[in-house]
Amino acid sequence: MRLLAMTFALGLDYGTSTVRALIADTADGNVIALSEVPYPHGNDGVIVDPDNPDLARQHPLDYLECGRKAIRTAREEASLSPGDIVGIGVDTTGSTPLPTDARGHPLAFRPDLEEHPAAMAWLWKDHTAASEASELTEAARREEPRFLESTGGSYSPEWFWAKLLRLVRGAPGVIERTAGWIELADWIPAVLTGREAQPVRSACPAGHKGWFHRSWGGYPSPRFLERLDPHLARIRRTLPDRVLPAGCPAGRLTGEWAGATGLRPGTPVSAGILDAHAGAVGCGIREGTLVKILGTSTCDIVVSPLARPLPSIPGLCGIAPDTVLPGHHGLEAGQSAVGDIFHWWVRRIAPGSGAGFTDLERQAEGLAPGESGLLALDWNNGNRSILCDPRLSGLLLGQSLHTGPHEVYRALIEATAFGARAILDRIAEHGVEVRTIVACGGLAERNPLLMRIYADITNRPMRISASPQTCALGAAICGAVAAGVHPDFPTARKRMTRIREECYRPRAHAVAVYDELYRLYRQLHDAFGLPDRRTSLHPVMKRLLEMRDEARRD
Repeated sequence: MRLLAMTFALGLDYGTSTVRALIADTADGNVIALSEVPYPHGNDGVIVDPDNPDLARQHPLDYLECGRKAIRTAREEASLSPGDIVGIGVDTTGSTPLPTDARGHPLAFRPDLEEHPAAMAWLWKDHTAASEASELTEAARREEPRFLESTGGSYSPEWFWAKLLRLVRGAPGVIERTAGWIELADWIPAVLTGREAQPVRSACPAGHKGWFHRSWGGYPSPRFLERLDPHLARIRRTLPDRVLPAGCPAGRLTGEWAGATGLRPGTPVSAGILDAHAGAVGCGIREGTLVKILGTSTCDIVVSPLARPLPSIPGLCGIAPDTVLPGHHGLEAGQSAVGDIFHWWVRRIAPGSGAGFTDLERQAEGLAPGESGLLALDWNNGNRSILCDPRLSGLLLGQSLHTGPHEVYRALIEATAFGARAILDRIAEHGVEVRTIVACGGLAERNPLLMRIYADITNRPMRISASPQTCALGAAICGAVAAGVHPDFPTARKRMTRIREECYRPRAHAVAVYDELYRLYRQLHDAFGLPDRRTSLHPVMKRLLEMRDEARRD
């Protein structure tokens, strides 16, 4: 017990706009220091293109400089000696791959490519590879349909191979100089351990974003990829046939990084993990629990023992082994925009009302379910699950000359909750039981109205993680397991995670109204989202986007 009380783990959480360094006590998970450093490049850390709203990149230099600063600041705040921190874990956004040279160094570090967007990290929400994702999906449907069984029926433009194919098609000068293509979740541990040239690849991004599955021998075969483009096959040959779950050591901290941060050289560094999956670990995920990470977008994570065979579940982002907990399938779904939709409405569309988030939440709370007469679709950034279609867009139905901003605000919250229910229903239809929902993230922490509406619409109790930094805490837990302080994740979960006492329970009168509204939502959902309906409106949103793009080109 003394060992546990006197040791600490570091979690590095690379988000969309900032990196956080969290130091947690391995005995009880208490956070003793937290430092957050924003990325300096771009708009809130994201490099965008005003002529291409689908582009979202990051400069890899930000990851290193901000990571060093965050670690150093957190360690100084905690007043720890170097040896007190015994393990390091890393979580990142994903799929966020970047091109590297033969030494594993980002191409954006070269002076002639430092401002070239294609040489940077391709952030998770970059949607420039939509046509390439469709091409990969069709190729798999013809030649390797089992690939699609692991990704819910389609391949996403947000993911590893689609972005690489877009790099091939869009930047031939860059792809010719690309020797490696690596997920951020793998590159950061490789840098920390000095293994850039021979990085450890993590099961988490490989399984959920890279079409890796041991049943077909790892990543897609070079032969399959060659038919799409020889560059894909060339990059495939650089990838290993074995990946490691988070919690397994990827290596040990280099002297250079130890000197720059005040840590001990040789400290074990865990294999990387994606941020949402780390959040699930930080929430104490186990069989029967769904963890919902609520932020600008959402991600839903469920685990199921490998000993229990799982069917393909259409519309999920993926099912893959060892991606969240060793010995378990990781099931991932999510929504491409949630908090982003609320921010869009309050900050961009309704600023003339003079009402901010607090005012709109107070006014919206006074409405009864169904009182606004509004119904919305939550696709302002496409649909991640269960339609897996980035070329869908938002919709608001039922407004009149008397509709107020607070009514629209509530309708948008309800729309995201209906999308969440669609995901839960799909999982349940295929025999995966969800007994408990645990939410984490900024929205869960700060928006009780949202939590009540989600409980009513899903007809399930909603709990909240006790930690406001579950992703970083989950990374720290991975570091503690990699260091051997805890022998496995179940032990670490008991020691280092907690759930708040408060619980949002469904209200019977609201559930009845929302059941009817949900039926209407599904009518809209299917009409606009499914192509095989007799009265399908499936082409409408796509044609609007095509016309937008055509007008911009002209």
